[in-house]
Amino acid sequence: MNLKKEDKLYQWLLLLAMLLWGGGWTALKILTYELPMNVIIFWRFFIMSVSFLPILYFFKEPISLNKNSLKYILSSSVLNIAFMVSSFLGIKYGFAGAGSVIITSLSPIMTFLLVAILFKNKITSFQLIGLIIGLIGGYVILELNDISLFFNGSNIYFLLCAVIWAGVTILSQKSHTHIHPIHYSFFISVVSTIVAFIYSFGSDLSAVFEQGVNFWIALIYLAVLGQTLATTIFFMASGKLGSQRTSSFMFLVPVFALLSAWIVLDEPIQMHIVVGGAISMIAVLFINKR
Repeated sequence: MNLKKEDKLYQWLLLLAMLLWGGGWTALKILTYELPMNVIIFWRFFIMSVSFLPILYFFKEPISLNKNSLKYILSSSVLNIAFMVSSFLGIKYGFAGAGSVIITSLSPIMTFLLVAILFKNKITSFQLIGLIIGLIGGYVILELNDISLFFNGSNIYFLLCAVIWAGVTILSQKSHTHIHPIHYSFFISVVSTIVAFIYSFGSDLSAVFEQGVNFWIALIYLAVLGQTLATTIFFMASGKLGSQRTSSFMFLVPVFALLSAWIVLDEPIQMHIVVGGAISMIAVLFINKR
């Protein structure tokens, strides 16, 4: 396959990955109707861990664990569980499409702020403009004109998700010098499964086997298609197309999430979410401008 055709293939695969990621929020919403949070979280991470095994076999990369890689795996596992708890609560009491837009559009801004604070990075004029635009987008998307809506609704959970994911992003970037990304994702899911099992001890984990077809489609979609497969495609495409081109596809995730929630769940497409999300995405473009 020549270079142009290979690039085209990875672009189509990336489009598929963004579609799968976007649909994951709708799948999670379906799961919140059926069983308690701790049961869903355990099975999500367990199925995800198992689904990584054929991918590990396919890559055939030698697994190497050391003190540094374990440090990143353990800390990221804690953040991943915290993210799953916050997103579950946000989606349970709010809209799946809205949650995706808030988290996807605000987490890059939160990541930039955390990096600037923790590593004392100098902020350029373009980045400063981006931050100001991002604050405006956040104000619109979170409906901060009515502060009671923010504290009484699901938006506070979605904002917490954006902050947590910013931490996950920073740890993930730092971990690449110590462990292969696929191994990193696999061990995070394994550690998260163990922690979720301990937390769920005494709960009826077998209750999933009493659920219907829709539940299992949503669970397998969330764990395998929306996580393992989409993440693997993203990592592979990053290596072929470069991180900058690959990251630009992330702007499609909230679009697919809104559409899937509208089609499957009949959720309304709220104008303040669309406008605030668009403003926040413009902010990300300014922040990333060199």
